[in-house]
Amino acid sequence: MQRLQVIFSIACLAAAGCTHGAQPAANTVDSAAVIAAATASQTTGCLASGNGYLRARLRGALVLDLDWRNAEMLCAGGLRPEGSGLRVSIAGPDRGKGRRVRFVFGLGGAREGVAAAAVPTNVTILFEGEQRVFATLGDDKCTTDSLTQERIGALGGPKRSYQITARGFCTAPATNLSGTERLLIQRFDFAGQIEIEEDQADDRPPPT
Repeated sequence: MQRLQVIFSIACLAAAGCTHGAQPAANTVDSAAVIAAATASQTTGCLASGNGYLRARLRGALVLDLDWRNAEMLCAGGLRPEGSGLRVSIAGPDRGKGRRVRFVFGLGGAREGVAAAAVPTNVTILFEGEQRVFATLGDDKCTTDSLTQERIGALGGPKRSYQITARGFCTAPATNLSGTERLLIQRFDFAGQIEIEEDQADDRPPPT
């Protein structure tokens, strides 16, 4: 419950529209930094190549079949805290009055620039401007069964950018703050991006 309240608080601060009393704690989860970064400085459009997308099938408290295209999306991401993988944030079309649906995928154990399969994945879904959030609260409920990374943008400088293409599913639902609503992500496919600062390099040994 505490972790979900933290997510909710950060989402509220980013959207500047909540009156909920919870304050972000020191041990913030996947969504924290990436939500703040994504909402602070982005303009509409995911990948410069124009091939960003997100498709997802959600069932439960809501019935949604999403098919987002590059031009209507906001994308951001980077390393998870303590080098525990990658995180990708993708927000969909602006529905007016600050309302967007945003997915944050925490890809457990994924390495910068390395393709992977069967990646344990934490997923948070934020309904920005509506004070509503669902989260799996762990990476044991969803799996990214295909993950590829392609270097994009400038090859020099202090930042490295990658196109992240992924496909996966969940076997258990995300829940809302009170635990009274459940939302199962039956499948998801996306192409987004991450950006890694030079001082955020993944210094784990290469896989063997």
